[in-house]
Amino acid sequence: MNQVPFAVSLLRRGIDGLDDAMLLLLAGRRRLVAGLAASKRRGGLPACDPAREHAVLARGDGLARRLGLPPGLARGQLALLIADGRHLQGLAADGLPAPDAPFPNPNPGDQAMVGAPTHPYLRWLPPPRRWAPVLRRVPQAWQRQLLERAVGQLLDKPLRAGELGFLQGRRIGIEVPDLGLAWVLGLEDGRLRSVDGPAEASVRGSATDLLLLASRLEDADTLFFQRRLELTGDTELGLTARNLLDRLPWEEVPLAVRIALNRGARAARAAREAWRAGR
Repeated sequence: MNQVPFAVSLLRRGIDGLDDAMLLLLAGRRRLVAGLAASKRRGGLPACDPAREHAVLARGDGLARRLGLPPGLARGQLALLIADGRHLQGLAADGLPAPDAPFPNPNPGDQAMVGAPTHPYLRWLPPPRRWAPVLRRVPQAWQRQLLERAVGQLLDKPLRAGELGFLQGRRIGIEVPDLGLAWVLGLEDGRLRSVDGPAEASVRGSATDLLLLASRLEDADTLFFQRRLELTGDTELGLTARNLLDRLPWEEVPLAVRIALNRGARAARAAREAWRAGR
């Protein structure tokens, strides 16, 4: 009998160890799903949440791209996990995508947003840091007006529903270092306004990453985990604001705003990739 080379044996042991770890993680995930199902029942919430399932698939799809994994492989594994979660709650697993199926679009009205710009001239666009000297010349009053209008449109429903009451008398900052911009927002008379004074909590990130977050092309957990976003100051205030954004129903944001954010974020991401490739 041929003896298995030491290197092959060692690599196989490593693979076996990873297989064992995946099964341990799967067992832990099933326990969390069971606990979540019980919490939903106590809270009178629906057992099936298609928007959440889509978010899981979308997050996995983005992470798979960054890790160089075949999208069908990642999507297929996540679809199996979602199906298992449904089974644990006594639900049917119908409607989950096949591994080679096109990625689902939960908002048919957003079809115009599908597809990232791939124009070769994007690499000739200046990166955000080159715009900083120009943007610093824009009057603060104009910056504030544009910011308040954009945030007001994005958060119109939670504002009207009073869900931003936790910001009353508080100040939260947004810092975009590559553009050399920073703002502080507070709630005044039921509206989010740009205010003076230091922020109690701040979210800091590049222009492209903040745009990807606002457009839902990247999720907050991934960006914070990769340290592409930073939260400083009052952590509780910052996390409360972040959790509100995570719960924001994307389909209730005005379609024109969704399209503008989506196209702008895709263009910014494609330009950043073009700049990096051209170095």
